[in-house]
Amino acid sequence: MTAPILQIKGVTKRFGGLTANSDISFDVAPREILSVIGPNGAGKSTLFKQIAGFINPTVGEVLFKGDRISGLPPHKVARLGVVRTFQETTIFRSMTVRENVIVAHHLRSKASLLGFFFGSGQARADEADFARSADDIIDFLGLQSIRNEMASNLPQGHLRALGMAIGLATHPEVILLDEPFAGMNHDETMRMVALVRRLRDERGLTVLLVEHDMPAVMKISDRIVCINFGEKIAEGTPSEIQANPRVIEAYLGSEDAAIGM
Repeated sequence: MTAPILQIKGVTKRFGGLTANSDISFDVAPREILSVIGPNGAGKSTLFKQIAGFINPTVGEVLFKGDRISGLPPHKVARLGVVRTFQETTIFRSMTVRENVIVAHHLRSKASLLGFFFGSGQARADEADFARSADDIIDFLGLQSIRNEMASNLPQGHLRALGMAIGLATHPEVILLDEPFAGMNHDETMRMVALVRRLRDERGLTVLLVEHDMPAVMKISDRIVCINFGEKIAEGTPSEIQANPRVIEAYLGSEDAAIGM
């Protein structure tokens, strides 16, 4: 049996008297697409922040390929290969799409800051490598027609794709997508679903996503974890989740509208 690439083990997060996550555990297999769902305020984003290193668990730990990553700062977690994208894409709006993707590569630069300032040989080699990689990512995501477009001019769907490109620039093994389909119409959502599948199928990535669009979640996920009031209440395949009484109850009993049935 293949060892999990990511393990969430008994993760609890308290903020004073508020428990945002309570004893959450699950494993993620290599090249799996796993979605975390739950009603608003269930604790999904808090869990994602702990996996990516933005906040530390009060109790429990997160393991990546068997090594503990909880407690490490986000840039070190990202360097190891676990990278989170955001609900509001972090971009330089005064730069083009291509420039944004090139800048995102600097997390893995070999040259020092001084090297880039003085134009050292290593810095020049890094810049050439980053440019080649940026063009590859742009081509992979089908963004060739907008590579020179200013980020400030992009519609929502392209902004989400740019956010994904920025994440890919760090060469992750696990990518955490925070509401990748938010604000999209049906056609844009289906294009993004196809892109996420390609991340797994063609790039070999493991994908975790938090998402409210239940039809998209049911279409794309290998497995789903559902949390409510900070606790994991269900884990299974999309069909198992759709039939789970606790999930149906968490979504106010509205099976068809809420959980994609």
